[in-house]
Amino acid sequence: MLQVKVKRMTAEDVDEVSRLEEIIHPNHHWSKNSFYNEIANKLASYYCVKNEGENILAYIGFWQIIEEAHITTLAVHPDYRNLQLAQILLIKVIEDCYDNMIKFITLEVRESNLPAIKLYEKFLFSSIGIRKKYYQDNGENALIMFTQNIWYDKFKNNFSEIKNNINKVIVNDK
Repeated sequence: MLQVKVKRMTAEDVDEVSRLEEIIHPNHHWSKNSFYNEIANKLASYYCVKNEGENILAYIGFWQIIEEAHITTLAVHPDYRNLQLAQILLIKVIEDCYDNMIKFITLEVRESNLPAIKLYEKFLFSSIGIRKKYYQDNGENALIMFTQNIWYDKFKNNFSEIKNNINKVIVNDK
């Protein structure tokens, strides 16, 4: 069983996150400066998933603006996909949203990224539109996805069920 911990991303994590970003997005990726700027941004929160060896396996970032959270990035190392790491990170974001009285969560995702779209739909995100030629590397469109109000019973019950079904990993939130 994979044991992981979720931790807030710090400046000490940026080198490793940048290497992971290059693996996942070899042709067009965020720079180290982008990550440094994001973790210094008071509106932003970034988290990493680390294994027992303290290797970063996945990360997520989002902005909180008034009553909305905007997920800016979510990435999982290719060797560690399908182990619920993205779900663990989304759970952390949603918990932060509840703690900060956020009502809605939004994001953009590549139209071709069917596994990510399926994951977001599991968390009750719905496509509400398209951003034409959003991605700079190839001009691909992005789906704009949005949740209903996360305080509604339907969302809360679904979220609770997802949280209770995370069973392939042991998570220590630090």
